[in-house]
Amino acid sequence: MNQLLYPGLYCPFPSQINKHVDVLEEYALEWVTRFNLLANESSYRRFCKSKFFFLAASAYPNCQLEELKIANDWLSWVFIWDDQCDLSNLGREPNVLKDFHRRFLEVLNGAELTSKDIPLAYALNDLRKRILQRSSQEWFHYFVARYEGYFDGCVQEAINRAQEITPDIESYMLIRRLSLGGYLCLALMEFCNHLTIPDFLRNHEVMKELKVMTINILAWCNDIFSVHREMSSGDVHNLVLLIHYQQNLSLETSIIAASKIHDQELCHLKEFELSIPSFGEQLDTELANYISGIHSWISANLTWYYHSGRYQTIERLELTQ
Repeated sequence: MNQLLYPGLYCPFPSQINKHVDVLEEYALEWVTRFNLLANESSYRRFCKSKFFFLAASAYPNCQLEELKIANDWLSWVFIWDDQCDLSNLGREPNVLKDFHRRFLEVLNGAELTSKDIPLAYALNDLRKRILQRSSQEWFHYFVARYEGYFDGCVQEAINRAQEITPDIESYMLIRRLSLGGYLCLALMEFCNHLTIPDFLRNHEVMKELKVMTINILAWCNDIFSVHREMSSGDVHNLVLLIHYQQNLSLETSIIAASKIHDQELCHLKEFELSIPSFGEQLDTELANYISGIHSWISANLTWYYHSGRYQTIERLELTQ
């Protein structure tokens, strides 16, 4: 089974690592511990095995230490919340999930914390303050808007679970691009690398296509490596499992089919990059740096799965209060 879970996915981009990775590893536990995000010994072990610091250091290999710490803490927050959505009863209660998301968005928009807020809200408030110290208000509004999309994707998955809906592959792909948090990852890349992407370029079809293809690649890679966990937890939100169930193929054949979809999308991305027109010297430089950041994320995502123990543990969780 392990060999089925780790196919040789195509990735032409070199693996890189931030020079601050050792400092980040020592720091990684401090933030989640300070905000009491690891509720018990099991959560602690799962967090340590996951090695989110390695993903952050690989995905943002050229950024400065303080930005890297923010990226690491943000990734930790998202993955901890993702576990709540996927592995606790919360993942089948869309209305309760909406309440949490509404409060998280209030906190991101500057609402005062109260004694009723859970630790994740306090941690999110800390991230908000630290990011705003190093970014513009305009960019932060853009970042928060990406959060809304991520939350919408999580709720849609919860609705499907609650109603026992198995989406078709096309519908699933639309949901998955949101619930993955990929748009957040790419927005944070702008912050970490100090990129200045004007609205004209951000809203251009070239940028939109780059993002969709990149997020598809990240999503299909994740689905291939996490298929055992989703199958064990009874979740159908996985490309491999949808191919497996809807096309009546063996699990092995379904993994191979999903791997081909991943590899084809990566080839399409490379071809698309060669066709990008010039937007002028300044914008071309920003776009080239953006594409370099995309390559780092794709390579980091794949490399991380070989180092992380995150998807080798199957367990139900209680909501972190």
